[in-house]
Amino acid sequence: MALRLHRRAWIAAVLAVLLLCGCTALKRFAYEGFGRDSWQKPDEVLAALGLRTGDRVADLGSGGGYFTFRLAQAVGPKGKVYAVDVDSSLLDDLAERAKEQGTGNVEKVLAKYDDPMLPNLGVDLIFSSNVYHHLEDRVKYFAKAAKYLRPGGRIAIIDFRDAGFAGVIGHATPVELIKKEMGEAGYRLEREYDFLEKQSFLVFSRPGSRGGLVNSSLGGFFGDSAQRHNTS
Repeated sequence: MALRLHRRAWIAAVLAVLLLCGCTALKRFAYEGFGRDSWQKPDEVLAALGLRTGDRVADLGSGGGYFTFRLAQAVGPKGKVYAVDVDSSLLDDLAERAKEQGTGNVEKVLAKYDDPMLPNLGVDLIFSSNVYHHLEDRVKYFAKAAKYLRPGGRIAIIDFRDAGFAGVIGHATPVELIKKEMGEAGYRLEREYDFLEKQSFLVFSRPGSRGGLVNSSLGGFFGDSAQRHNTS
């Protein structure tokens, strides 16, 4: 057990150094980690989100683009994915890779620490993976972000649970705290999935919100009551 914790601490230290260094490729590697697909289950996450062709999505804290390109494929060429991050070098790298791959529906957005700075046209989904614990004053942040949601818009939050190593190093958020803070920000829990071994996966909506943005013909995707889904 002690050896396992020592190894995890060593890996965390290496990743921290990579993130602090100026090499974008190394930072991207640090975000994606080792064998991430096996525990992140990206295909199942995308299926649970139920995105439709033409949807507009903000990938909040896009990092190395792990979910960005998958989201872009899900919404199709008529949709749009905004890669949102405060790290301009990662955004530039992601934009260059999108260009090389011919992914024309990805647009980079340099965010502020207290504002995702999304376009006024708004989005159908604000998606974040392993980002929530990094945000400061999260109630204020997401209350402010509501203006970017189109009618029927949702916020999906995936974050490490407080149990385990991620909690020890402060890279996790207790699921009940996420629910509490999002409730204080004016959101309602619509879905809670439990097929991710290491992370919570919550989807919220904002009742009666029109966000003050351009109207959309899309209605709400979910029903009125929160439901818990076990897809394991």
